[in-house]
Amino acid sequence: MKNYYSSNFKLGILGGGQLGRMLLTETQKFDIHTCVLENSKDAPCAQIANEFIIGDWSNYEDVYNFGKTVDVLTLEIEHINIKALLQLEEEGVKIYPQPKVLQIIQNKGLQKDFYVKNGINTANYQRYASKKDLEKAKLNYPCIWKSDTLGYDGTGVKKLNTAQDLASLPNVSCIIEEVIPFKNELAVIVARNVSGNIKTYPVVEMEFHPNANQVEYVICPARISKEVAEKAQKIALQVTNAFKHVGLLAVELFQTQNDDILVNEVAPRPHNSGHFSIEGSYTNQFEQHIRAVLDLPLGNTENKVASVMVNLVGAVNHIGNVHYKNIEEILKIDGVTPHIYGKKLTKPFRKMGHVTIVNKAINKAREVAEIVKNIISVVSK
Repeated sequence: MKNYYSSNFKLGILGGGQLGRMLLTETQKFDIHTCVLENSKDAPCAQIANEFIIGDWSNYEDVYNFGKTVDVLTLEIEHINIKALLQLEEEGVKIYPQPKVLQIIQNKGLQKDFYVKNGINTANYQRYASKKDLEKAKLNYPCIWKSDTLGYDGTGVKKLNTAQDLASLPNVSCIIEEVIPFKNELAVIVARNVSGNIKTYPVVEMEFHPNANQVEYVICPARISKEVAEKAQKIALQVTNAFKHVGLLAVELFQTQNDDILVNEVAPRPHNSGHFSIEGSYTNQFEQHIRAVLDLPLGNTENKVASVMVNLVGAVNHIGNVHYKNIEEILKIDGVTPHIYGKKLTKPFRKMGHVTIVNKAINKAREVAEIVKNIISVVSK
């Protein structure tokens, strides 16, 4: 096995945001040399990567040239220039998750087709090449519109209640999904290393902000029956075995009113739904991702304690230099750990950090999480 530790080995990370920053916390534990490509000198990774290269991960030349300088290449965001990754892979660069996996996941239409082809339960949908095609279609309202590409954190997703809602949509290829009247939105983080060993984290329950379509709370373990949890784990394993990805795969799920489990979508990287694991799990998702892409033994995914994560996002009507109001107050509460992402500028609903609350009792942790949410705020100075 290659010597990764205190050596000349270089791990490349495409993307320098908060996920990359939390990955770097783990590489520092092992003294693994890291190189990060990001287009902003003020990105969260800038001050802590061993090498920080300014460049655009959607640009062919930037990605290709960066990839030639590292031994293993991974990512913290999936909207990468695929042509560059495919060329690098052809030339022998080890890239995880694999470019062909990313190629499917980058496009929501291809992703949905993949589920159908592999017998994976998902919401009914139709694909449309343009806004004109969509306007000609006879849609059943209400329905969910999703842009095929470049969607994240609620961007590129909209509920359509009437035909009038089509007017505000961009002219892009898209899918239209039926509305699922779900009981819960769930997620399972699955880790798979190069050798094909697999471990899953416990099922989590996600509560979303009603307006921003962003996760507000992640609750682990999910407050569901053992039977539903086992069904969710089984579906997540079906998805990971179909993709045969390397690294982490966050599988987002719907629990329907009759307790069926449907796959919503996936993310091939550390994910917001796994942040609880930093305090709550024996092996957190970021360390697990490093273990997986370097083909190291996968760590223990069991919970040490029940945990709830609260996202810290920019307050409405606040744009400018960031100030974390009342952070000292939440530090007085037992079991509360804030994580600040190092972004200097805030704007409405921008992810600026998160707080984890741990407790022996999951319902108590959820109560404290709401108290924390109501105390702390992310505002401009």
